[in-house]
Amino acid sequence: MTTAKLFLHGVPDSPAIWRPLLGRLDLGETPVAVPALPGFTGPLPAGFAATKEAYADWAVGEAEALCAQHGPIDIVGHDWGALIAQRVAMLRPDLIRSWAVSNAVIDPDYRGHRIARIWNTPVLGEIFMALSAPAKLAQGLAAQGMPADIAAEEAGQWENKDKRRAILKLYRSAKGLSFEHDWARDIGKLPATGALIWGEGDPYVDLSVAERFAANTGVPLMVVEGAGHWAIAERPAEVAAALRAFWSGL
Repeated sequence: MTTAKLFLHGVPDSPAIWRPLLGRLDLGETPVAVPALPGFTGPLPAGFAATKEAYADWAVGEAEALCAQHGPIDIVGHDWGALIAQRVAMLRPDLIRSWAVSNAVIDPDYRGHRIARIWNTPVLGEIFMALSAPAKLAQGLAAQGMPADIAAEEAGQWENKDKRRAILKLYRSAKGLSFEHDWARDIGKLPATGALIWGEGDPYVDLSVAERFAANTGVPLMVVEGAGHWAIAERPAEVAAALRAFWSGL
């Protein structure tokens, strides 16, 4: 497992969400990068558009830097990080040894969950953000299976106004979460060395979305029974075992 690894988190998360899984993977001397999406743990960089294309371009840069030092990488993404990871693999398969995504996938028929639709709506999204108290967010994340300490840490990041602004820009650039007319048209460009790892009870992206993608593409799907959207942190031992098995078979 000496191939360099790039882990991309999602929304409303930060790199903290990967801690339980990284602890279980025990990657040792393997080069690992766990960057924060721009604007998510600090100010938005000057001139950064915070669109899905901007985040994909940024992630390509992260992959290029790792690949330049260590050769083709294994990219792993969760939630929006999964969508961005797949986009990187589509755009620059030369950088990628493998890709693995959890609880989000580029799908032409998916139309987004309720909160995504709210964030996509001007004014309504801003009101929702203004009324989203960090303490309530922490409680909600923990109730959905995220470890309580990480939920509290992620909720603390919610105080960052740039993060909330970046999330609105990101979702609006994707029309909520609709990829039918752009990224989904490039699914055929994905390298064959991919894997899906899914929390069975995800309330945001139903398991049927993963099952449809797997059936249409032949990409293997591993289901984490009894887990939800944050299976990577809720059941890290099972996810780590799935990733190790995947990587060892390459």
